[in-house]
Amino acid sequence: MSSPNIEDRVISLGSGLAAIPERLLLAHARGEVLFICGAGISKPAGLPDFRELVVDVYARLDTSVHAVLAALPAGVCNQWQVDCSALTERQTAEVKRFMLGDYDVVLGMLERRLDDQTRGDSQVRREVASRLNSGVHTPAPIHRALMRLADRGGARTIVTTNFDLLLQKASQKHRSPVATYALGSIPRPSRQTDFSGVLHIHGALATDLLRFSELVLSDQDFGEFYLRRRVVPDFIYDAARLFHLVLVGYSANDPPMRYLLNAVAADGSRFDDLKERFTFYGTSVPDPVALEDWKARGITPIHYDSNGKHQALLTTLERWSELSAINGKKAKIDSELRRIVKLSRGTAPESDRDLFDHLFRRSNASERTRLSSLVSSAKADIDWLDAIVKISAERERGRKP
Repeated sequence: MSSPNIEDRVISLGSGLAAIPERLLLAHARGEVLFICGAGISKPAGLPDFRELVVDVYARLDTSVHAVLAALPAGVCNQWQVDCSALTERQTAEVKRFMLGDYDVVLGMLERRLDDQTRGDSQVRREVASRLNSGVHTPAPIHRALMRLADRGGARTIVTTNFDLLLQKASQKHRSPVATYALGSIPRPSRQTDFSGVLHIHGALATDLLRFSELVLSDQDFGEFYLRRRVVPDFIYDAARLFHLVLVGYSANDPPMRYLLNAVAADGSRFDDLKERFTFYGTSVPDPVALEDWKARGITPIHYDSNGKHQALLTTLERWSELSAINGKKAKIDSELRRIVKLSRGTAPESDRDLFDHLFRRSNASERTRLSSLVSSAKADIDWLDAIVKISAERERGRKP
């Protein structure tokens, strides 16, 4: 039986891990992948997602509404019966919006009610900064894995809609620290090494709580930076032409995700030079409808089992970073090849055969020679060596291996 086309191949980097399209792994090996990170990556560090942040803000600014919001289960819709008899009409409207998941709108409504403004040093923005800066938050393992994967070869570049600085902290052990850019200071996307750093497209928190941080937080902020000034859509469009965007730490209905998807989809319908976009999407049980929903939005989903607090996602990203063609651990890659060829190719698991082929397919000529020598010295059977010859003879088919 013939091997699947490169467009259809998926590589599992380990048992129970997400199956990643090989075309994405090859693009990453060429330095053509840009990760965009959401609130989900900072939850292991003790920071809230958007929904939890809204609840925390109400706990400090409006205890009456907070009592209602805190009693709502996650994932409720506007059909849920809730007692708002003790609230004003404006408060009730905020609860209804919260139930729809329009958290940016909720914060905008709260700002307008309390401060009659949605920008500047409002009570809402002070509370957001206070909540995110409270306590000592250290980078989680997923931050470190993503910063390794952000290496494009000569530059480390990663995009986030988070306000926290945990990605920067995760990179401090590197020899060269990364720069931080936010909103208007973000460099224009390019393949040059000066397009680097942690890029906060929704703004970054100032470490000094007395200093004002410009954040894309409320509905009016999203309107300002996505529609009026088009700062974020223009950046995303340029990036999507140069890189495969990979979303991590989002759900399909997160407010930042809705705006990001709309920005990409709008340009994708007019231009055909946008590269394929991907998202890591976790569910506790198979959900083919949710996967199709991502596809309908122009995003290729990479599914993983979200049980165990998304451990499979973390392990997948860590494993990918260990085996990275750009800065992976050479000893780990060599060890994997020696392990795989202990069995004959005919009896080895399909996942091991796929991984073996991928490690050779992504390599340049000198690396293939080195790995071939390693496999030969490990006394691999002739079928493994034949596979190397076939991979070396593959036609590019429009893509560099």
